[in-house]
Amino acid sequence: MDIPPPLLVSYSITSKCNLACRHCYSESTEDSGNEDLPTEESLKLVDDLAGWDIGLLIFDGGEPLCREDFFEVARYASGKGIRTVIGSNGTMIDRATARGLLSSGIRSVAISIDGADAETHDWFRGKDGALAEALAGASSCKAEGLPFQFNMVIRKPTLSQLPEMLRLAIDSGAEAAEFFDLVLAGRAKRECRDQVLSIEERRDVMKWLAEAQVDCPIVIRVPACPMYPLILKQRQIRPKHIPMEHLARIPYYGRGCAAGMPLGYLVVRASGEVNPCMLLQINLGNVKKSGVREIWQESPILAQLRCRDLLKGDCGRCDYKEVCAGCRGRAYEETGDMLASDPGCWFGGQSVAE
Repeated sequence: MDIPPPLLVSYSITSKCNLACRHCYSESTEDSGNEDLPTEESLKLVDDLAGWDIGLLIFDGGEPLCREDFFEVARYASGKGIRTVIGSNGTMIDRATARGLLSSGIRSVAISIDGADAETHDWFRGKDGALAEALAGASSCKAEGLPFQFNMVIRKPTLSQLPEMLRLAIDSGAEAAEFFDLVLAGRAKRECRDQVLSIEERRDVMKWLAEAQVDCPIVIRVPACPMYPLILKQRQIRPKHIPMEHLARIPYYGRGCAAGMPLGYLVVRASGEVNPCMLLQINLGNVKKSGVREIWQESPILAQLRCRDLLKGDCGRCDYKEVCAGCRGRAYEETGDMLASDPGCWFGGQSVAE
């Protein structure tokens, strides 16, 4: 029996980047990119994705705009009927680039904003002036009618800035604010160990974001924290300005951790290696040798991930395991076992009745 496809496929089209972000999950640098799939193999990947009925193809990186043939690959993908978007640090987007993205079929841009002020953002992104450049990129998108959202990492230094960061997204014209719970994968393992939220901080910020959604005019999403939808449900959050079905479309809403799950998430890295998630960096195979759809259907690792009964510890005992399952990436990075209990969860294997 065919397994339904992922809703989101993220293709890290290059590992080259003009910044050196301290948390980079692909450990990209300006000198990276030597192992990127060549144009022909990138187009072959797109062919494999076409007609699979995925919801979204995310061109990610590194910085996708650092790749010379990016617009060619993006145009080819959108021409195949695939809904395509791009994740960017925003610093390379001017109005001409925004027009080029639109003409290539890109539907939306996710721009990384990691602080409410230049000092906070620029330190994290490794370049002075990066915030000003990213906001200028957002302005260029807005001027050209290219929808965009802000992607923002939650970490200890930005906890006090979250209200300002959310306001910045709204005032800039973003369509959504996506707050990423920092997980120690990639470069973050070395450079961000002291910035990860405690369990209590994570719980409190998720409650704050849930309550903020009530009056917020844009959608708030929280990748890497599948406990967040539980908070939305427990507190009976009903947004005043966002249709409830917009929240229910979030890949992990009501289904838990999306890594490798049907209607969930899959990552193809710049080298062609396939991972369940950018935070769960387990090698499932390589598109140079096997088609991505074949890997999706036949991977024994994905078969394990999809069986919630295999979860261990508190996650395995928890009544929420089918609709949460914890963050499998955080479990893997902190314990070495992708099926271990999520060390960042505050529910602690509780019963629904508790």
